[in-house]
Amino acid sequence: MPRKINTRLVFADLLVIDAGAKGKSIAKAPDGKVIFINNAVPGDVATIQTTKKKSAYYEGTAISFSQFSEKRTEPVCAHFGTCGGCKWQHMAYEHQLFYKQKEVENNLKRLGGLSLPPISPIIGSAETYYYRNKMEFSFSDSKWLTKEQIESQEEIKNRNALGFHIPGMWDKILDIENCHLQADPSNAIRNFIKIKAQELGLSFFNTRNQEGFLRTLMIRNTSIGEVMVLVQFFYDDPNARKSLLDAIIEEFPTLTSLLYVINSKGNDTIYDQEVICFAGKDHIFEQMEGLQFKINAKSFYQTNSEQASQLYSVARDFAQLTGTELVYDLYTGTGTIAQFIAKTAGKVIGIEAVPDAIHAAKENASLNGINNVDFFVGDMKKVFNEGFINTHGHPDVVITDPPRDGMHKDVVDQLIQLSPERIVYVSCNSATQARDLALMKEHYKIVKVQPVDMFPQTHHVENVVLLEKI
Repeated sequence: MPRKINTRLVFADLLVIDAGAKGKSIAKAPDGKVIFINNAVPGDVATIQTTKKKSAYYEGTAISFSQFSEKRTEPVCAHFGTCGGCKWQHMAYEHQLFYKQKEVENNLKRLGGLSLPPISPIIGSAETYYYRNKMEFSFSDSKWLTKEQIESQEEIKNRNALGFHIPGMWDKILDIENCHLQADPSNAIRNFIKIKAQELGLSFFNTRNQEGFLRTLMIRNTSIGEVMVLVQFFYDDPNARKSLLDAIIEEFPTLTSLLYVINSKGNDTIYDQEVICFAGKDHIFEQMEGLQFKINAKSFYQTNSEQASQLYSVARDFAQLTGTELVYDLYTGTGTIAQFIAKTAGKVIGIEAVPDAIHAAKENASLNGINNVDFFVGDMKKVFNEGFINTHGHPDVVITDPPRDGMHKDVVDQLIQLSPERIVYVSCNSATQARDLALMKEHYKIVKVQPVDMFPQTHHVENVVLLEKI
């Protein structure tokens, strides 16, 4: 029988049987309900304390372990378990890949009710750490205290932090000493800026009170060694701003780009803000298969550069282009897929809702000397219509790479009406992908499925599906 602690249930010696959505693991309570656990690995035997009780399931935390799973590995990060950014760091990478592939298959079969061919083995990442090319950190004057810091009862006078939001707590920032997601000099830059800001007496932001000078830090890097740093200030203090930025460029003279933003609005997004170049260029370059992509502070670019090349190669292979086809690239972003496939297509038409992204796509196409691509901006469900198709031609192949929410039903309907021979659906969320594919299953059959792991140590997985007209 379960014990009760402060109305919470405690179940002893439960076997963790599976991994579920959002990085949670799964056990079965004695009453038959599923328990979603935030800190266990399949194969663990643990005592679970519930944190939430729903009609159909529990949520819980493992408070002790009587047996550790053979699938476990030692986390490399000192912040694991508090940060929340790498929830699967305690699971060996080969098992991460197994459960990611399983999630894709389950979503397509169970949520979509789809008939599938054999799913190709997931393409793992060669680099399981230091693979991200973009990291964003927040300043705080009231850092999150860890359990160990609280229990030590030591007075902590310096509460400044530069790090990540605690999961589910928008105003709590964990101070980060060493992050294993972005290659050097990322950690050196972040730690130097924090120390130098304190030496200069600069105030760190307080989210609740909306006050403080230093707000956020963004670091981007590329596979060819270029580095961009952007510091966001809540208000302008020219002397203080210049003192910090001068110190950064003196310490890191090889920075490609040092930028800043003055943002006094309620949230810290920069997409509607002016980005000012303090030193170097206002952009950096990434390369892929001989193509150059100019990336500015607001650009979207896949955050794992090496795996992006793998992902785009799969999409191109699935498209089966011979050099004559008209291809539509929906949700083209900055046109990376469109340009990646252009040399094997007759013409590529890219559509995207974000004007800045289309501007970047056109600029990069010109930079790469690609003249068989055209880009158009607008809301997909409004632009992608019969009039657009009559003007620009009927595509032989459509590639679609929508955001996590998937495609709007009107876009799916237009795809069905358009009836191209092949559709290549690239997705970062196989659940919404399954929903969209289910709407098309009377018209298209699934020929190939290829998961690609873009984010080691997390539960996230990309998936590419090839559809052919029935």
